[in-house]
Amino acid sequence: MNATVTNAGLTIDADFFDFVNQELLDGLSLSSESFWGGLANLVDTLSPVNRALLAKRNSLQAKIDDYHRQNASWDAKKYRTFLESIGYLLPPPPDFKIVTKHSEPEIAQVAAPQLVVPVNNARFALNAANARWGSLYDALYGTDVISEDEGAEKGKEYNPVRGFKVMAYVRQLLDKVLPLNAGSHIESTHYGIVNNRLIVTLNDSRQVTLADPEQLIGYCGQMQNPAAILVKHHGLHIEICIDHNDPIGKVDKAGIKDVILESALTTIMDCEDSVAAVDAEDKIVVYRNWLGLNKGNLVEEFVKNGQPVKRCLANDRSYNSLDGEVFNLSGRAMMFVRNVGHLMTTPAVLDSEGREIFEGILDAMVTSVAAMHDLSGNSPYRNSKSASINIVKPKMHGPEEVAFTTELFSAVECALGLPENTIKMGIMDEERRTSVNLKACIAAARSRVVFINTGFLDRTGDEIHTSMLAGAVRPKEAIKSQPWISAYEHQNVEVGLETGFKGKAQIGKGMWPKPDNMAQMMALKAAHLEAGANTAWVPSPTAATLHAIHYHEVDVQAQQDKISRFQQASLEDLLTPPLSHDGTSLSTSDIQAELDNNIQGILGYVVRWINQGVGCSKVPDISHVGLMEDRATLRISSQHIANWLEHKVCGEEQVLATFAKMASVVDSQNSSDPHYIAMCELGHPTADSLAYKAALALVFEGKQQPNGYTEPLLHYYRRLYKLQSN
Repeated sequence: MNATVTNAGLTIDADFFDFVNQELLDGLSLSSESFWGGLANLVDTLSPVNRALLAKRNSLQAKIDDYHRQNASWDAKKYRTFLESIGYLLPPPPDFKIVTKHSEPEIAQVAAPQLVVPVNNARFALNAANARWGSLYDALYGTDVISEDEGAEKGKEYNPVRGFKVMAYVRQLLDKVLPLNAGSHIESTHYGIVNNRLIVTLNDSRQVTLADPEQLIGYCGQMQNPAAILVKHHGLHIEICIDHNDPIGKVDKAGIKDVILESALTTIMDCEDSVAAVDAEDKIVVYRNWLGLNKGNLVEEFVKNGQPVKRCLANDRSYNSLDGEVFNLSGRAMMFVRNVGHLMTTPAVLDSEGREIFEGILDAMVTSVAAMHDLSGNSPYRNSKSASINIVKPKMHGPEEVAFTTELFSAVECALGLPENTIKMGIMDEERRTSVNLKACIAAARSRVVFINTGFLDRTGDEIHTSMLAGAVRPKEAIKSQPWISAYEHQNVEVGLETGFKGKAQIGKGMWPKPDNMAQMMALKAAHLEAGANTAWVPSPTAATLHAIHYHEVDVQAQQDKISRFQQASLEDLLTPPLSHDGTSLSTSDIQAELDNNIQGILGYVVRWINQGVGCSKVPDISHVGLMEDRATLRISSQHIANWLEHKVCGEEQVLATFAKMASVVDSQNSSDPHYIAMCELGHPTADSLAYKAALALVFEGKQQPNGYTEPLLHYYRRLYKLQSN
């Protein structure tokens, strides 16, 4: 048992108490008494509401389960009437527009990629914060976007053949986004600025300029022989870097050594699905890193390729305007912070009755106080340009829970002396009751909402759990092609536009899960923009730079104008679960392949979560393709097998045998990790592997888990592991 401190009726982990008093509040006018008294008031006032909302989730689920027990055949009209009768499906509110004020320019004005990273990993957090600008040459050279055919292989040494392919790719991109009034960037031999116009000299000595001269924004160095040229397209900056003495620049006819793209304008520092934080010790790491980002003093030192590296926040970028004035552009992405949802509690603080307080209440208070250092100017850098704190709130079920979050944020503002609506809200549209009532959810936060986002993974997990007793669901890949998912993705954009998000808030789409498959991402992810999203998630800074190309190729604002005239998606489709007509019609080999894939993914993720405290990692799938996994992907896989067990598509013995087989596979896939703790001995799972037990529990107890969430079991087994390891 850790030492504790009592304050304002709360029992607080002593280390956490010291962190708040000595680090979090240092440099602010907020006193320790005000912080702890404010938190105590939040806990006393809002905890009963939180508990009641969770009880309502369980009550609605029980009624839905009873309905499916009594109605074996699917009747869409009858089902909708039932959902309306129990208050699950609500009447849409009268038409309205959001009235959010002081949105960040990165949120309201420009479409661009968005990174999401676990904030407890300082290195990842700093990389994400610095991912606003990225080398296009590096991103292309190091990924499969450029093929390795015809002598263009990647290797330890620079390959000029591959380098030439990169240069050709970029010149073709420049022709698309910065067209000249004649000729092509491929023919360029010199770039200069004369009479405030970009002059490009071509192979045949012709001098041409931009078709749109307004795209030229600024430069570095001398105008006629600049070191960098700053241009703009679709609101995003592009920097053309020129140095004839650089190893790359000296082999380029025009001396171009790189092209830097403005990439991830926003990033989400995640305290939730990608983080394993089960106690006060873990929460201190999460909060300390977020605090360091807001104070501007977060530093991470590590060894890379045998050399020490020190990483910190990037400085702003300085340029000369065409009028000769010096101006700066932010060197960093604008940072959201994603708090946890309403479900989980934390032992970091106990209430007056000795109960763990709701983690979401603590997150709202602590992450807001940390962001006050940014608002107070306690950092050499500026995150918010609009004096706002931007918090993404996940896993809310319906408008009542969004209204509760609004109440929570208002109470935090009051406790901290912040102006009303300083705290902005991002709504994750990832739970079924939110999807079918999305307009009402937005209405409940109309004064502070700045973001909605489709989260296909959690949304699928909740879809399976909500309809657990309706029948056997289809295989996972087949679920993606069912009408409900298309209706879900379209409705999110359409409702966002209907309620006035354009020019005020982000409409986002989900994560690209294959960080090593960038060519495939480039082929597919433009669809998110074509669907009207003005941001979409990527797993790395490199992916952000490549995905930024899509925002030059697609005019998102024009797409949104087209979509705003469309009819909204079918509510009937949205409410129809992805059921198999006859689960037993799957072949034996199909069923086993699905189990292999699901269980391998579960074990590959859970073993790192429980034994190493890693909340998000690249997990090789059954075909050894690295996939980004977090609790959302785990929720799908575990609920999918629980559903098939419920409807006897597979049996308990088959699932147990598959777990045993896949545990050995996962151990083998992780054999090169010196920190990995194997689940098997002599090819068989050991009786004392907590990770293996946790994975089994997620499936065999999955039907009973609240809304199919994985957090309660993961936290239980991780805490048990930490207790046994101490």
